[in-house]
Amino acid sequence: MDILDLRINWELRRCCNHDQVIFLITTAISIVIILVLWRTVVMTPFKLITVFLHEVSHALACWLTCGKVEGIKVHADEGGVTQTRGGVYWLILPAGYLGSSFWGMVLILASTKGITAQIAAGCFTFALVVVLFLAKNWTLRGLCLGFLFFFGLIWYLQVYTPVRMLREVILFTGVMNSLFSVYDIYDDLISRRINSSDAEKFAEECPCCTGCGWGVIWGFFSFVYLCVAMYLALVILANKP
Repeated sequence: MDILDLRINWELRRCCNHDQVIFLITTAISIVIILVLWRTVVMTPFKLITVFLHEVSHALACWLTCGKVEGIKVHADEGGVTQTRGGVYWLILPAGYLGSSFWGMVLILASTKGITAQIAAGCFTFALVVVLFLAKNWTLRGLCLGFLFFFGLIWYLQVYTPVRMLREVILFTGVMNSLFSVYDIYDDLISRRINSSDAEKFAEECPCCTGCGWGVIWGFFSFVYLCVAMYLALVILANKP
C-alpha cells in the first residue's frame, strides 16, 4: 500500500463511497422517522433516554469535581433532576445540555464501525446499570430496565442471528439525542425561559449573560457538535478499509 493511502482524507476528496452513502441515507431516514413520529408515543422512550443522558452528564460533572450524587430522576413528562452535593456548580450546570449533545456526537461516531458500535452499546449498558441503582423514581427505573432489555435483544440478534442492526440503532440513538438536545435547549431556555432552568441558574453564577443568552450559546455548541459528528463520521468512513 502506498504511504499516501494512509493519510486521513480530511478534505473528503472523492466523496462519497459506498459506506458514506449508506451512512448519509441512514441518517436521513432516521431524521425523517424522528420528525414524523416526534409527537407520538413511539418516540417517548428515545426522548427520555436523552433526558437520561442529560442527567447523567450532570452526575459525571459532579463526580469529576469531587461532589456527591445523591439521586437521579427522569419524569414521564420528559423532565428530570439530579440531586448533587458539593462539586463545582458552574461546571455541573452546563454539563446537562452540552453533555447530552456530546454523547449524541459520540454515538454517531461510534456507529461508523462494528467494533465501536459494540463498545458504545456496552458502555451505554453499563451506564444504565449504574443509574438503575441511583434512580429515585420508577419512571427512570423502568427506562433503564427497558433499554437494558432492548440493547440485550439487539446484541443477541447481532451475535447469534444474521440480523445486523446494532450500528443502525446506535446511529439512530445518536441522531435522536443530538436533535432532541438542540430542540430541548430552544424549548426550555429560549422560547419559554423557564426560571428554574439550568441556564437561568447559570446566569446567576455567571451574570455576564442572561439565561436566554446562555441558552443561545449552548444551543450553538450543540448544533456544532452535530455538524462535527457528521463531518468526522464521513472522514472515518472515507478512510475505512
